[in-house]
Amino acid sequence: MKLSIFSVTDHHPSLGRSISDFYDQLLDEIELADQLGFANYFLAEHHFHEYGVVTSPPVLLAAAARRTSRIGLGAAVAVLPFHNPLVLAEEYAMLDQLSNGRLALGVGSGYLEHEYAGFAIGHWEKRVRFDEALEVLTKAWTGEPVTYHGYYHHVEGVRLAVTPLAPPPLWVAVIRAEAAYHVGRQGRNVMLIPYATATDISDLGTIVDSYRTGYAESGAPGRGEVAVALHTYVGERPDVRAEVGPALAQYTDSRLYHRSRRSYDQLTDAGLVLFGDQDEVRERVEKLSGLGVGHLLALTNFGGMPAELATASLRRLSTLLPASDGHDLA
Repeated sequence: MKLSIFSVTDHHPSLGRSISDFYDQLLDEIELADQLGFANYFLAEHHFHEYGVVTSPPVLLAAAARRTSRIGLGAAVAVLPFHNPLVLAEEYAMLDQLSNGRLALGVGSGYLEHEYAGFAIGHWEKRVRFDEALEVLTKAWTGEPVTYHGYYHHVEGVRLAVTPLAPPPLWVAVIRAEAAYHVGRQGRNVMLIPYATATDISDLGTIVDSYRTGYAESGAPGRGEVAVALHTYVGERPDVRAEVGPALAQYTDSRLYHRSRRSYDQLTDAGLVLFGDQDEVRERVEKLSGLGVGHLLALTNFGGMPAELATASLRRLSTLLPASDGHDLA
């Protein structure tokens, strides 16, 4: 299983950490993840709330590109309805060029009410806006002139001057379980967050099966990749409640959708977090693999977790990577 790191970039002003300090911490962690051999580092894009304070992932990731040499850099996710797709295509193409071809991009339509209200976009618009923007973006990345006329976007013979070095890996994120089938039908990789979509980790198997059915119907080669993001903390002992419990409570209390406000016991009992020592986390990862998950996005920094705890967990998590290849779990 491929192993990457993911940060929602939730900020908690009451803890006394400034936003600039948080950005520095994220850059330090990306550099460490590169040294430890993780496949990618993903940042969430959020707006208008401390729910997430990286409003433009390519800006921060461009800084990270100059401090790293191997790790993939990307968003989970770029919220397509909020952007002109040609501008977004250019910005992420620049990141790919700056990182020497290390862009790894997740895309999605977003779901938070306050973000749609802030951009004066109706929720009823998001599916069409997303579909149009994704088509324009992927066509623009070919380097060929793009002509496209949709409901929201109109492009006439425009060719990007900056394109990715090669087509970057791309995932479509879904919140609704039934949407996984439709992503599969498009022949695309899918990105899931069971914490927000599933009642129990066993639900994930059904969602993956639905995606696989759609992907098989698409006629695309291979089986497609299922990437799953889970809160992760690896401690020295199996019982890590004292270390990670306060950060998890801080995180869940600040979430803006009701299903996510579940307790430590509820989430661990449901299998929707990866908490424990190396042996326990490895066992849980093997169960994920058995459900058809091929790519884990470990959410290791959340709830204002102290940097020393997040770093220690990251180092312990890296021991699950084989020494010969820092991309996949043993």
